[in-house]
Amino acid sequence: MMSSSSLSQMSSSPSLSSSSSFSNDHITINNHELITNDTLPNSTINSIFSNSSSTEEIMDQEWIKVLITVFTASIMIFIIVAAIFGNLLVIISVMRVRKLRIITNYFVVSLALADIMVAMMAMTFNFSVQFTGRWLFGPLVCDLWNSLDVYFSTASILHLCCISVDRYYAIVKPLKYPINMTKRKVAIMILITWISPALLSFVPIFAGWYTTKDHLIYQETHLTECSFIVNTYYAVVSSSISFWIPCTIMLFMYYAIFREANRQEKQLAMRHGNAMLMHRHSNCGPSNNGELSGSGSSKTLTLHEVESEHTPTKDKHLIKMKREHKAARTLGIIMGVFIACWLPFFIWYITTSLCDTCPSPDILVAILFWIGYSNSTLNPIIYAYFNRDFREAFKNTLHCLFCFWRRELSPLDIDVRRSSLNTRYDSRAKSVYTESYLRPIPNKNNDIAPETL
Repeated sequence: MMSSSSLSQMSSSPSLSSSSSFSNDHITINNHELITNDTLPNSTINSIFSNSSSTEEIMDQEWIKVLITVFTASIMIFIIVAAIFGNLLVIISVMRVRKLRIITNYFVVSLALADIMVAMMAMTFNFSVQFTGRWLFGPLVCDLWNSLDVYFSTASILHLCCISVDRYYAIVKPLKYPINMTKRKVAIMILITWISPALLSFVPIFAGWYTTKDHLIYQETHLTECSFIVNTYYAVVSSSISFWIPCTIMLFMYYAIFREANRQEKQLAMRHGNAMLMHRHSNCGPSNNGELSGSGSSKTLTLHEVESEHTPTKDKHLIKMKREHKAARTLGIIMGVFIACWLPFFIWYITTSLCDTCPSPDILVAILFWIGYSNSTLNPIIYAYFNRDFREAFKNTLHCLFCFWRRELSPLDIDVRRSSLNTRYDSRAKSVYTESYLRPIPNKNNDIAPETL
């Protein structure tokens, strides 16, 4: 604290008595100098203000980085969770609904299992690298992650290739389909799709054949990095087996499928149009006591010829053929989405492997990887949107999952469900065996047709 005498001396001093005294270079209080604004050069003042503004800009940039990190992490977590639960829903729905237990859906279930493994084994490690900025699990787990990534990606596209072959035989060669696509052969095909990718992923990666010697030495000294740098030979062989050759096969298969599907639809349209013209001509033509003029055949026989084109057996064949076309269309969309998701990555992969001087920023690599990973999330969405059977099965399965707290159904609920199933069966039976297909047989006694079942 300052004494009162010192305060009075300060007040009476000329340096503080007038306003002009503040323009001095400095003042002394208790033998200490106070630097005034006039003693500071302009450059120092400008630097102070510039430092404060740069600090604000740095703070703004930090907030922007935090927001981008949170947004990116949210998208990645959504892709991982949606891929796991969406494909798990596909597997549970096929297991629960008997209508979905067809040979084609065996491949779909196996593909869903591969997509779940991609989400759990590949996406999670990539998420940790993108979120922390470094590798945390050592070189052994790094090789394991790269192997699993290549393995499940290759398994996914091989499953789609098998699905295209299955659809080819179902639509283009339907008579050979029961012979060529038995459960045993499908099991062998699925087993091959799970075993063969191991020869392309685990063996060359753990043996060190996939990369250069310089990268192996660099990886031993930099344990916090896990980069997948391949040599030219492995890049060409792996990309050809994993993507280019199967995609070429699928494109040719679906080209033949859609050509055959369009041809069959045109034939159906022409047949239906001819039947309608014959029916209209038989109704509008002149008749005399049920007989057509100029012909020895009666009107009833002509209608019988028209109706013979629509027998219950043929109707079942048409329904099955339309169902096969719809399944082929859905699976064709799945194949197109797969190519759209993975084509940019494999173009980058083969380009950077063959061109050593081509730039490859980390953010571009991360975007291409996650665009490919998102394919595992899109497949269940495609099933739910384009396939009515899967959509109904998904709704039923989700309803059962959300209502799991119900211990057991009451007998009344069971009776209601049975009655609804019987009603649905009756409606489907009527849609197939209609009165136009089953001609009434006149009764000999009173010429009244009995009731059709």
